[in-house]
Amino acid sequence: MSTLRNRTVFITGASRGIGRAIALACARQGANVVIAAKSDTPHPKLPGTIHTVADEVREAGGQALPLVLDVRDEKQIRQRIDEAGEHFGGIDALVNNAGAIRLTGVEKLKVSRYDLMHQVNARAVMACSQAALPWLKKSDQAHILSLSPPLNLNTRWFAQYGPYTTTKYAMTMLSLGMAEEFKRYGIAVNTLWPKTLIATAAIEFEVGGPQLMAQGRKPDIMADAAVSILGRSPDTMTGQNLIDEDLLRQDGMTDFEHYRYEPGDKPLMPDLFLD
Repeated sequence: MSTLRNRTVFITGASRGIGRAIALACARQGANVVIAAKSDTPHPKLPGTIHTVADEVREAGGQALPLVLDVRDEKQIRQRIDEAGEHFGGIDALVNNAGAIRLTGVEKLKVSRYDLMHQVNARAVMACSQAALPWLKKSDQAHILSLSPPLNLNTRWFAQYGPYTTTKYAMTMLSLGMAEEFKRYGIAVNTLWPKTLIATAAIEFEVGGPQLMAQGRKPDIMADAAVSILGRSPDTMTGQNLIDEDLLRQDGMTDFEHYRYEPGDKPLMPDLFLD
């Protein structure tokens, strides 16, 4: 494992939740962290902005660059990635963390909501990876990491919320393709997904409320797994669909109780797309 010290990590959707946790985990290793998200000013219901996370990154030992970014805007994506690359003198890793969720089937889902999920999930992986590619080619430890699940074609994952499922699977399929396409440049491309529900604001407000949060883990487990991936030499791991707990077990971790959102022995809920 190598350190992320002085490496530049560009994270989309980094103002809260898993993105924020990954930003802080990278900062603790001395990384330059680009906090790219739409949250420039405080949200009435959701905590965190790119500026509050930037302050936390600096306190944790990293360098921070907060940038306003809407991952649906191709022109803005290119501007922000180039701005980050010029500011820090390069980009070593892109973390495609920004996401949109609505667990509704085709009959009731508004087409505009599907468009949003497609743009923020699948399309953003392509647009951000394409924009970051010229910078990643110059790095000797280049990674693209997307937060998307292994491909599971069990119809239970399509029956109730096929639109969301297809956008998340598209992220994974693009990643598998890029792993092969970018292998000649020495760029590792992988995906990461949680074994259990992760307690975030998105889950609380979009999926199941506070009761469900008690059956989840803190975002820190995803952050620790992400840092494990980003710290590896690109030629040692690419084209993999990784699960957070399984990866950390491979690293030698055996106790996961400290990741629980609420202490206790309540059964944890497996995350979506895992049988």
